Amino acid sequence: MTNIDNLQKTINEWKASQLEETLKNELMSMNDDELLDAFYKDLEFGTGGMRGIVGVGTNRMNIYTLRKANYGYACYLKGVSEGDLSVVIAYDCRNMSLEFAKESACVLAHYGIKVYLFNKITPTPELSFAVRYLKANGGIVVTASHNPPKYNGYKIYDADGCQLVPDLADIVIKNIETAPNPLTMELESFDLLVEKGKVIWLDESIDDEYLKCVKSISINEVNKENFKVCFTPLHGTSYILGPKLLKEMGYNYILTNEQMIPDPKFSTLILPNPEDKKAFDLSIKYAKDNDCDICIATDPDADRVGLAVKDENGEYTLLTGNQTGALLIYYLCNYRKVDKKGVIFNTIVTSPLGVKIGDSFGLEHYSTLTGFKFIGEQAKKLENDQDRMFYFGYEESYGYVIKDFVRDKDSLQALLLCSEMACFYKNQGKSLIDVLEEVYQKYGYYVEDLVNINLEGLDGAKRIERILNKFRDIKEIEGLSISAKEDYQLSKKIDYQTLDVSKLDLPKSNVIKFFLTDGGFFVLRPSGTEPKMKLYISVKSDSKDESIKKNELIKETIMKIIDKVE
Repeated sequence: MTNIDNLQKTINEWKASQLEETLKNELMSMNDDELLDAFYKDLEFGTGGMRGIVGVGTNRMNIYTLRKANYGYACYLKGVSEGDLSVVIAYDCRNMSLEFAKESACVLAHYGIKVYLFNKITPTPELSFAVRYLKANGGIVVTASHNPPKYNGYKIYDADGCQLVPDLADIVIKNIETAPNPLTMELESFDLLVEKGKVIWLDESIDDEYLKCVKSISINEVNKENFKVCFTPLHGTSYILGPKLLKEMGYNYILTNEQMIPDPKFSTLILPNPEDKKAFDLSIKYAKDNDCDICIATDPDADRVGLAVKDENGEYTLLTGNQTGALLIYYLCNYRKVDKKGVIFNTIVTSPLGVKIGDSFGLEHYSTLTGFKFIGEQAKKLENDQDRMFYFGYEESYGYVIKDFVRDKDSLQALLLCSEMACFYKNQGKSLIDVLEEVYQKYGYYVEDLVNINLEGLDGAKRIERILNKFRDIKEIEGLSISAKEDYQLSKKIDYQTLDVSKLDLPKSNVIKFFLTDGGFFVLRPSGTEPKMKLYISVKSDSKDESIKKNELIKETIMKIIDKVE
């Protein structure tokens, strides 16, 4: 945040600068409220990097805020690596993505770092793969993932293809604070840097190497004759590799034609997010017309995947991220052969069901903070372990990794394994809905919920803080039986039954988790990438109806408290 004097000084400086013409025109047309929202703070790094509305201002995604970010990243790379440095850059289909990728390349090249730039829009997991494959020192993806069209973003990776964890991101942030004035930074032209060999375009050979690794996750040879997939990339980056993978693996598939076109406006969608049921509307029409068994949607940067399954009545049910994760773990545990003890990784907001399945098969598990970078960090620790191996990593937010040649969520791996799993069970006369019921009967009926509370701008950010502080002070909630509370900002756990206080062994984060005496939990956290607060709920009982009732009670109770916080 900034005070009024500094705010006005910054605005005046931008107005007096030789801005790019579109940004200049936008700036000169803004009213006071718009100026405040665009300049009241610098765009921040969250759980998914830096993400914001495209436009003019310090709190916006534009070439000038990117210059500062890339200066900070260049300094970080020079501090942790020696010799000739290189970075791989990928970008999605959003407005300004290619321009932002080129601008990033120009800044890094200015500081002596060679850049490998993909020659087309590229899935985020392929960027993670390419960093390691090319033995680069880091990577960048220009993307806003599944955010609305007005957003774009910037994610940075280390030499292992993993997004920077907070300790490393903090180094970048400190470097950004010392960045030269981005409004006056002089850079060589992109075309000249390409001519000098400081920026190198990548061709399709990386696609082939990446897909070769993706194909290696397959477990069973399945009869695909009477099985059909409906696929959509939701106008995003898997529009080439998704169909290519399905074709080369021998699947019959139908494409959602209107959504096979990269489109920064996401014209056929309200929200380009496979977590949103409406994102499947068009695909389900195609699926019904072509009698498909499943619909699979990848989000615009192709790190998340959603799955809709045909039921016995010919209707399609959208599985949650927790349900898909549990099914994948169940399939892997039953049919995958490994020669080391496997470790499953999830996050503190993920349903316990997948872990319970893994436990029954003798697997270990480890829970991280929200953000796949923490799972990638743990995967690296197992690289040279003689006794244990990375087995599966997932988040409730529709992100999965089966093999860690990618250190980020990978929708292409999930696309293949979900297709194989659904086909395998169909050959046994079962749908994935049947298998999920089988899982529930074995392990209990788990129901999860996610409530997104949209709170935009400066006022929204302040209210989120007040809500979290309210729950930080709460010790009991009428109607709910709380057994413990974990406050990740304070790094402590309070057991309300014994009154013991213990230290949490996870990085600090503004997240609060309440455990209930019946085994359920709820979590409150601000989104790291969007102007919203999230409420996660997980419950378990012996019947589906009872779990639904428990979930509704928790949601109603917590939302009443939130609504009273002004």
